[in-house]
Amino acid sequence: MSKIPPEQEWFLQADYDLHTAKAMLRSKRYIYAVFLCHLALEKALKGLVAASTGEPPPRTHNLILLVKLAKPNLNHEQLTFLATLNTASIATRYPQELAQALKQYDRKMTKSYIKSTEEVIKCLRQDPRLKQ
Repeated sequence: MSKIPPEQEWFLQADYDLHTAKAMLRSKRYIYAVFLCHLALEKALKGLVAASTGEPPPRTHNLILLVKLAKPNLNHEQLTFLATLNTASIATRYPQELAQALKQYDRKMTKSYIKSTEEVIKCLRQDPRLKQ
């Protein structure tokens, strides 16, 4: 039985989480879809950290910290999205009022988050430090 490299395992899990985010979108569970977008990007960034450092990534949910460690080649729009999602994940993990969170994360916004998540993960996968 062959063991896959840690960075590939992180990306497999990121794909699984992104697929689940899409399922949550279809079932109108928008808060969970946004949460899973964050989780998918967190895992993809951790895969890049593992690939670039040869060490296990830190146990953190902070996308900004992971970007600093991974040093991915992302454009300004992608970095801005990561910063936005980094803050959004707090509200999706600990909503003070469900009705307000449901109003904030509607179908249109959630679809946009999923699309941006797909684009960032696609970009991260193209990093030359990843074993192809």
